[in-house]
Amino acid sequence: MSVLSDLRTVAVHRDFRKLFAVRLVSQCGDGMFQAGLATLFFFSPENMATAGAVAGAFAVLLLPFTVVAPFAGPLLDRWRRRQVLLLGNAVRVLLTLAIAAIMVTQGVTVAIYVLALVTLGVNRFLLAALSAGLPRVVPREQLLIANALTPTLGAVSAVAGAGLGFLVGLVSPAGVMKDGLTLTLAAALFGCASALALRLTKDRLGPESAATGRGRSWAEVGRDLRASAADMVDGARYLVARRTPGLCLGVMAIHRFLYGVNFIALILISRNLLNDPANAGAGLATFGLLAGISFAGNGAGILLTPFAHERLRPSQWIVVCLVVGAASQALLAVTPAWAAIAVSAFLLGLSVQGAKIAVDTIVQRDTHDAYRGRAFSLYDMLYNAAFAGAAALAAAVLPDEGWSALVFLALAAVYLALALGYRSATRRVADTPRDVSVPDARAHPDPA
Repeated sequence: MSVLSDLRTVAVHRDFRKLFAVRLVSQCGDGMFQAGLATLFFFSPENMATAGAVAGAFAVLLLPFTVVAPFAGPLLDRWRRRQVLLLGNAVRVLLTLAIAAIMVTQGVTVAIYVLALVTLGVNRFLLAALSAGLPRVVPREQLLIANALTPTLGAVSAVAGAGLGFLVGLVSPAGVMKDGLTLTLAAALFGCASALALRLTKDRLGPESAATGRGRSWAEVGRDLRASAADMVDGARYLVARRTPGLCLGVMAIHRFLYGVNFIALILISRNLLNDPANAGAGLATFGLLAGISFAGNGAGILLTPFAHERLRPSQWIVVCLVVGAASQALLAVTPAWAAIAVSAFLLGLSVQGAKIAVDTIVQRDTHDAYRGRAFSLYDMLYNAAFAGAAALAAAVLPDEGWSALVFLALAAVYLALALGYRSATRRVADTPRDVSVPDARAHPDPA
């Protein structure tokens, strides 16, 4: 089934089209914003990229939101998700314009890093809201198609945004105004995404029990946040009791950890091994090309997953993707030659995207709407924690050149162990759609 035919299948639903438009525009602005951050943190001419420096930057960006993320899900299960998309993107407009103003007037300061952290945190919140709202706009039997299309085409939009930002940089005069212009355009896209969210009615994305959000006092907000901690614990227990979504989140956390180590290695290889470390521009170009190859692997994942779904259960496809991930790392362990690195990047991109589509489908399929916000907030928390952990490991085990045969062999072995462990675990449960008409997992225990 082609991408266009899949898109036609789900695009007949008017509210899906509206939600999809919000995702595309929002992620286009996000790509433009993140491209600027990557250049600043990893490929600035004045900074030499070492394993410790790159890992430290990742830890600073991701670790704080490992702590904040648990509170996002309960709020998504209490507040209207349409309002989250509307206000979240509006907040990003203000934050991005503030960053642009500081860069133009003062240069890179501590405030830039703080505001960038907050902006990225809002982005993770928005992505969780988009995922939690998706089952409300497409039929359950079309969730696999929707999950295959929306994250990948959203990523296409992000890449387009990054490319647009790069193009603006090429045609703009050198100086601080160049960075300010790129960020201002990103803010404009965030504003468009916020406006597009207004096309959806307030209650369309759920949850059913959402509060109105009108007239909230600070005391009421505080009570919500305190309740969020208890709700998150309850949500985790629910997902574990449901078994299939709990297993999927665990697998993806480890998958992201392994991917994170590889991603940091790819940055170091691009700048310090394949190019002169002093030539940051060449390193950025190489990394961009390899990232594009990995993105092509993501595209292969979206094309292959619907075909795989006709022959395999989602859990079986996850196992296949993990084995592909193991092959990518084994190949990279053989040689740091350009061809091997490129093929490895492609295979790992396929592995990540294919597994993610299946995981998203299982979590959405087997989780009641009252818990979906928490499920995807936990997803984000595990994602950030895994990357932060990967940064710490990369700093300890990777050389500054980024390539180590022993490290990549170890990653391949862990991928294989994860595939075997997940396959064994899913054999002990019935990997079929669960009844989600009742929110309490105990009402429908999984058969052993």
